Amino acid sequence: MGELLAPPGADGNPDADPGAADRHLLARAQDGDMAAFEALVEGHKDRVFGLALRMTRSEADAAEITQETFLSAYQHLKDFRGDAAFGSWVHRIAANHALMRLRHRRVVQAHEDELKTPEFTERGSLTGYPSNEWSRGTEEKALDAELGQAIQQATDHLPEGYREVFLLKDVEGLSYEEIAQVTGSSIPAIKSRLHRARLALREEIDRFYSEA
Repeated sequence: MGELLAPPGADGNPDADPGAADRHLLARAQDGDMAAFEALVEGHKDRVFGLALRMTRSEADAAEITQETFLSAYQHLKDFRGDAAFGSWVHRIAANHALMRLRHRRVVQAHEDELKTPEFTERGSLTGYPSNEWSRGTEEKALDAELGQAIQQATDHLPEGYREVFLLKDVEGLSYEEIAQVTGSSIPAIKSRLHRARLALREEIDRFYSEA
């Protein structure tokens, strides 16, 4: 394992080129060296887990996403050409898995909410809901549901790069630095995409209220 972690020309000093060890391990892993791939996993699994945990707020989900991330990375290892750092690549994979997990979670939650029905007393009255408040609340919920659907559709129609940045920043609350780490993009580029995504969504919200 010692020679795996000391890439040629680095003299064992990671400060000389922080990505040199990863590039060396990656080249060997792409040639079928499992020990090299395991070393890559060992070097990045904690940060991948941390990202997944911040996005999902669930240790169980984060652990599964970490496993899925490195399985995906291994399956597509030969397709990786080194256009970005290995760490940025696996972070992007992790973010995509986390976003899919979150979307599935929201769909399940929405379905469960739809199945919930108000409780009634033996006399047929709503338990804990005065009739006028129930009527008003139902209308408000319907309007909120329609608005939420409009926003979701608008989000789905955003260009991939814009949608990714919007979800990571405005939905999941990651910092610009964390998003840069995940996407491999510069912070100015991220801010530009986020601004355009917000404008597009704001236009959709304005359109919704003008038609309501």
